[in-house]
Amino acid sequence: MTIRTARRVTQVFFLVLFLWLCVVSSSGDGFWQRGGWPVNWLLQLDPLVAVGVALAAGTLTVGLLWVLATFVLTVLFGRVFCGWLCPFGTIHQAVGWLGRRRRPLEDRIRLNRYRRWQSAKYYVLGFVLAAAALSALGGWHSSAGSLLTGLLDPIPLVYRSVTLVVLPIVDGGLQRVWITARLADGTVLMGAIFVAAVLANLGIPRFYCRFVCPTGALLGVFSRLTIWRIGRRPEPCTICRLCEKDCEGACNPASDVRSSECVMCVNCIVDCRHDAIAYQVHKSPGEITGPDVSRRGVLVSLVSGLVAVPILRLGGRLTSNWPAGLIRPPGALVEEEFLNRCIKCGQCMRVCPTNVIQPTGAQFGIESLWTPMLNNRIGTSGCQLNCVACGDICPTGAIRPISLDEKLGRGEFADNGPIRLGTAFVDRGRCLPWAMDKPCIVCQENCPVSPKAIFIGEVYQTVRDGVLTVRESAPDRLALAGAAWSEGVWASGDYYVKGVDAPDDDRRRIVQQTSDILRISPERPWSAPPAAGSRVAVQVRLQQPNIDPDKCIGCGVCEHECPVSGLRAIRVTAENESRSPKRSLLL
Repeated sequence: MTIRTARRVTQVFFLVLFLWLCVVSSSGDGFWQRGGWPVNWLLQLDPLVAVGVALAAGTLTVGLLWVLATFVLTVLFGRVFCGWLCPFGTIHQAVGWLGRRRRPLEDRIRLNRYRRWQSAKYYVLGFVLAAAALSALGGWHSSAGSLLTGLLDPIPLVYRSVTLVVLPIVDGGLQRVWITARLADGTVLMGAIFVAAVLANLGIPRFYCRFVCPTGALLGVFSRLTIWRIGRRPEPCTICRLCEKDCEGACNPASDVRSSECVMCVNCIVDCRHDAIAYQVHKSPGEITGPDVSRRGVLVSLVSGLVAVPILRLGGRLTSNWPAGLIRPPGALVEEEFLNRCIKCGQCMRVCPTNVIQPTGAQFGIESLWTPMLNNRIGTSGCQLNCVACGDICPTGAIRPISLDEKLGRGEFADNGPIRLGTAFVDRGRCLPWAMDKPCIVCQENCPVSPKAIFIGEVYQTVRDGVLTVRESAPDRLALAGAAWSEGVWASGDYYVKGVDAPDDDRRRIVQQTSDILRISPERPWSAPPAAGSRVAVQVRLQQPNIDPDKCIGCGVCEHECPVSGLRAIRVTAENESRSPKRSLLL
């Protein structure tokens, strides 16, 4: 087996492993579900995840210590993470090969020559690291920085693209992983970026890796410490440039090797017919170890990152102008700390059994783009009381692991009460009992809290054109003059009839109804029915919902089940959420 074959086998293995880990990132204990699988392992190997979180939050979760293995590999063997392990890089390489395989040799060599714009990824790296490090500089408040690495970091990018775009399409067609099709709101931009990044390889191989990838830039900086490296021996080299025809990093192996760009694809070693390219310890003559960046460019990228976060927060989205519609999953940290940890990987969205966790759109700002939020109108239900999967799977601790006892406020957490995600509000202008005089208690029936957070206020309302004259009466029957109703319209059990001037206890329930005859419940007939010629009123019993903010936990089940389509008549906002005392609803 040649070293190139070994690299290809390794790439295929890690790509298949990545796809499998995406599939099994779902709740359950089955073989094809999350139980027992290291679903975050590739994220934990990503060096930019660890470095970004460390700078922004000032701490690391234990799982992110796996990044030490990546740094050790880089110091020993170069950017093998990029060329051998990264699933996004493997996808780029495969599509790039398809794009150039039928091209003439001269074109393949031209496509794989170094371009100055490859330094752009180092400026991207400087920007996102400066934005993350802002909280650690000059005694700033710990919430001054923001973790933006997840927007372009290839591992979170490919994770969310596959789990929120590709797999929902597959799930919707096969419905093997999920009983119902998974939905993801606002993934057009996400999918467009993924497709564009992949298709760009048809023009220039590994386009994203060469020009955009901040993780590759970070490893390129560390590669100057590499012990084993690709090198060129000038004596046997004829400058035939065959070593460049399949060079994935465009690192100029035929002249002055740029080790910071080399992704260790080892194609040059195999393609060289003169044994001029070798994997060696010492540096080759003319080797360029550092990235091709200017001091001015680095300074501009760092300053831009430092300035970007205060500019993004000028709208006050973390203070008085915070968006009430942005509801975070249970266990989410305070918003400032949450944004310092969330890498936008989409793992919590994939594992959510009800599909209620969705990616945030641009309406909540660039900082929050693709971070998790609850959309109670989508999926199969709201946030289930007996589920804490999102906190268990979060690789960075942006959503901290919580127990069911803590979520429900039981046992040692009884004094704190249950975790509140927000509060439900009844829109009386859209609620059927409040605005339309139509019976409905769906929200109250589905409220999972005990005692229920939704309580009922009962009223009786005379229906439109419901005051009529009695033509004929009996203890269990009334015939009305001038009535022309559709049969059964008042026979649902929610409608009553009483004399206009009679006391409320004279009200009787309607059990059957024709166009002009009402039949009264035999359980409570009239002893003295309304006389012929008197006037009676048909009334509907309305159970109007009200919210007890002390009991409501903002789970969103009521909003999901509300029969008013479109803008629900009961909606949850983030007011009174547990994670932020500043957002308390009650004094």
